[in-house]
Amino acid sequence: MAYNQKKFLIVDDFSDFRSSVRSMLRDLGVKDVDTADTGEQALKMCAHKRYDFVLHDFNLGDGKKNGQHVLEDLMTDKLLSHESVFIMVTAENSQAMVMSALEWEPDAYLTKPFNRAGLAQRLEKLVQRKTMLKPILQALDKGVPSQVLDACAQLIEQDPRYAPLCLRYKADALRDLNQHEALEALLKTVLADRPTPWAFRALGSLLFKRKRLAEAQGIYEQALKTFPSFPALYDGLADVLVAGGDAKRAQRVLEDAVRLSPLAVRRQSLLGRLAYDNEDFESASRAYRHAVSQGQHSRFKDPETNLGFAQALMSKHGDQGLDARSRIELNQTLAEVDKDHGHNPGLQVRTRLMKASSLAQSDPEAAAKLTQEAVAKLQGLDEFLSANAALTVAGQLQKLGQESAGAGVLRTCAEIYGDDPAVMQNIASKTSDPSILGAGKLAMDLNLLAVRSFKNGEVDQALAAFRRALQLQPKNISIALNLAQALLAGKGASVDAAMLQEGQACLSMIGTMPETDARYERYQKLRNRAFGA
Repeated sequence: MAYNQKKFLIVDDFSDFRSSVRSMLRDLGVKDVDTADTGEQALKMCAHKRYDFVLHDFNLGDGKKNGQHVLEDLMTDKLLSHESVFIMVTAENSQAMVMSALEWEPDAYLTKPFNRAGLAQRLEKLVQRKTMLKPILQALDKGVPSQVLDACAQLIEQDPRYAPLCLRYKADALRDLNQHEALEALLKTVLADRPTPWAFRALGSLLFKRKRLAEAQGIYEQALKTFPSFPALYDGLADVLVAGGDAKRAQRVLEDAVRLSPLAVRRQSLLGRLAYDNEDFESASRAYRHAVSQGQHSRFKDPETNLGFAQALMSKHGDQGLDARSRIELNQTLAEVDKDHGHNPGLQVRTRLMKASSLAQSDPEAAAKLTQEAVAKLQGLDEFLSANAALTVAGQLQKLGQESAGAGVLRTCAEIYGDDPAVMQNIASKTSDPSILGAGKLAMDLNLLAVRSFKNGEVDQALAAFRRALQLQPKNISIALNLAQALLAGKGASVDAAMLQEGQACLSMIGTMPETDARYERYQKLRNRAFGA
């Protein structure tokens, strides 16, 4: 292999190691070698230059991004071509490190120390594989799944021996094209021939998506008997169990997953939320603590994790109040949210109420002051709180003596999410006010009528019903999305200018909906259509 045209990046915090590897690469004929001593520097360099090879040390020192964090960023932000090679270099071999990094699938691991011959041998094998798959990898870079399928077919025709290598690429492409029947058939064929973890995971995910929960559960349980060391299989089974109402077993399944791979921030956070819902506050606080700590330099750092941790700590101690250590932890985790999200009024409201709730018994005067600050910010709040956040805020306000403010939050929550029976049930557990519980019934009935009319091709009747429903509940996300979709149903220039403007107004009305909302992707697609993005 001629490396003289290839670009290499070496990332390690020890200059002697960087110099040593650079010398090895020079001896192999490499001319273009860059180095970095931090993950942050490596990301900046990858944003401005396409590297063919990245050799990245896993551990770059305490308090800094590690190799896993960098790989997460490179993959998520698409800063690394599928044709490029990412090698995780490490002097460690702990299960926690290996399993966590493997979940992002680096092309290879290289254990220190290594010599030039060992490096050359590893590079040669990786290059051979990438060269063989080049047409597929180029199609992946373009983001065109139909071209991925074509490239797979051509490669298999050229040499049938490559067929097994193409299977996962084919499966991913069929998934992205929503060709569910073809994907299911392919995955079942793969599993019948030679069971693999990725095929089990893909089939379980597909069955779950199609709401075939019993089949999905069976697939995951079968997979875990064969491959008990793959954390993603536990994730899938937990999702199925939660959907099926078995949250306690789902928690146990996720606990097994974090024992295997404890450095996965999102999994720890999910476990925290699940344990909290199961009222296992000890486990919840432990999982959230790990998620907050491990998320410091991860792109998956999330203020909801900090808030969840604070809530779990308070629930764990109950009426006894926080002990000294827990109070320090709570103050630190909420201060971090304030520091990172000082521009976000919704989060500012929530951190103040969380602090006020923690001080309600020990320092009523400070609690009252924080509560007043939160209520003042709440009155000017334009953004939509998520349903869970709104319900938590309303409950805190009620306990802190702000009944009127709490009722206002519940009223807004009912308007925004009133089409969700679970949300309305939770609201009903906090108030019996008929003006809150019954206000949206007519709007919901009109929305359902409009949906039926639209499906039957009765567009004018549907629009009239959607419009009336939205007048009654102008912040309801589902109604606004439905009306916008009906208004924008024409093709291109066939959308009437007035209807286009009305559709844009609908979407602008709910433009502060939480990005975590399941309908956000639909909102984005409609917004792109309405505003030509």
